[in-house]
Amino acid sequence: MKQLTIREAADFLLRNDNYVLLTHRRPDGDTIGSAAALCAGLRSLGKTAHVLENPQFTEKFRPWLGKLTCETLPSSACVVSVDIAAENLLPFDLPDCAVELQIDHHAGNRQFGLQAFVDASAAACGEIILRLLQLMGVKLDASMGAALYVAISTDTGCFRFNNTTADTLRCAAACKDTGADTFAINTALFMTKRLPRLQLEARLTEKMEFYAGGAVAVNTLPNVLLVELGLTEDDVDDISGFSREIAGVEIGVMLREGPEGGKISLRCSPKYDAAAICARLGGGGHRGAAGASVPEGLDAAKKAILQAIADSGVEL
Repeated sequence: MKQLTIREAADFLLRNDNYVLLTHRRPDGDTIGSAAALCAGLRSLGKTAHVLENPQFTEKFRPWLGKLTCETLPSSACVVSVDIAAENLLPFDLPDCAVELQIDHHAGNRQFGLQAFVDASAAACGEIILRLLQLMGVKLDASMGAALYVAISTDTGCFRFNNTTADTLRCAAACKDTGADTFAINTALFMTKRLPRLQLEARLTEKMEFYAGGAVAVNTLPNVLLVELGLTEDDVDDISGFSREIAGVEIGVMLREGPEGGKISLRCSPKYDAAAICARLGGGGHRGAAGASVPEGLDAAKKAILQAIADSGVEL
């Protein structure tokens, strides 16, 4: 694995062609917005570029992908991963391929590509993509600005999370300067909920379990509940942080059923390190938000994450 500077990463993108960009499993606004903006920027320079279709793309974020996607991965493609911290987060059913460049902002990036630019100081991968496009001489238009704003705003909770920096806000201003309709994006992503989502929140509140005198809150979201309430993945896109909205909760745990067993999402106040806790279970992420999986299912995942929290020094 060769570590690149951002200038070297920009030069690599300028030097090559026929790009296919990869997003991660359960794609969120950062991986989608970053990939869309980079793809559009490369095309504006006369490059051939596509975002590879991800079977888990949802309607919530698809508008920012537009006509940028492709269905298959050509053997001649120059493959670039965007916002993917580990090989096991590559999209499902991806054919064997060499990732020639990783662009990421996770401190625990496992560096599975041939070369990488990783900046853990960036609140979102979208910040890195913005700087890359600027270094490459791309003239940002409103569609690129909108995609980058989606990336940056979703990974910072619309600039509420403690990963938000002054640079983050400057990046958001640059997106606004392109003419992107940030109010429409904020309305769609942060200010509107379907009734089934509100019904879910009521159920989760009723069944929430508390530990450590209320400092740790655990929610379990089985698939049967998704079906019962008629929820889509878009409805639960940001559900992982639900319990952290409760006064006094420092560590919020969301347990869901996934293809790899019990999926754990952890959200922590600045007093705790979510990435360090999840690393005990083979997972990772950021200090404030991280995740892991336990193959044996939800009950085993609950037991494992509570033990990991206790092992990190929290008296449950």
